[in-house]
Amino acid sequence: MVVGIGIIRFRLHDCHSLKEKRKIIKAIVAKLRSNFNASVAETADNDAHQRAEVGFTLAGNDRILINSKIDKMFNLAEEMGLAEIIDTEMEIINL
Repeated sequence: MVVGIGIIRFRLHDCHSLKEKRKIIKAIVAKLRSNFNASVAETADNDAHQRAEVGFTLAGNDRILINSKIDKMFNLAEEMGLAEIIDTEMEIINL
């Protein structure tokens, strides 16, 4: 079994309340979940207005496929244009 873990860190410009931030992050999380059938959640910076971190996991049996899907998730988050991506991390674990 192969498990892929990804983290995306965002900077949210012109976001002045947690309500605005929740709206943006909720849209990103929902789009990633629906397009890739992945476990996705906001994982850090919950009380910061202009920063967010979204983490996700994928499981499968093909390392190359998991790597490709993680790259596509990073690209989709960038293409949405709702927030600036300032950092990404990826780890693939063979179990």
